[in-house]
Amino acid sequence: MDKILNAGRYVFPLSFLLYVGLHLGKPDVGASFVPGFLPFPYFWNYFTLVCILLFIVSALSGKYDKLAYSLMALYVILMALLVHLPRAMGNGLGIETMTGNIDREKELEMVNFFRNIMVTGALMAFAKFVAKDKRVTG
Repeated sequence: MDKILNAGRYVFPLSFLLYVGLHLGKPDVGASFVPGFLPFPYFWNYFTLVCILLFIVSALSGKYDKLAYSLMALYVILMALLVHLPRAMGNGLGIETMTGNIDREKELEMVNFFRNIMVTGALMAFAKFVAKDKRVTG
């Protein structure tokens, strides 16, 4: 059973490849999530893609993995608070919504908000209990 559970060390960081695919394959969607107060939304889309890739490499290689998990937790909680929560309250949602239904979009954003809170908790747990390289974070 432990051998199966040990696979989580690889499955969890590799699951973030889905976000890499979204940022690369649909840059318009990624850029649409950048808050209006930040300039250059496409830059932030691709910058995020690079950061996620670096997180995955670090987590899988074990080099600076505690720092990578911690920074990814910070990124995910900031996304929850600065992007998904305001959108769940209707801020930043207009005719550009994916479904064309504002109430449905708000509901989906609330799901995204809760998902990000859960992922933040998992990232913090990995930083505390799974990460091995504590050179930067102690």
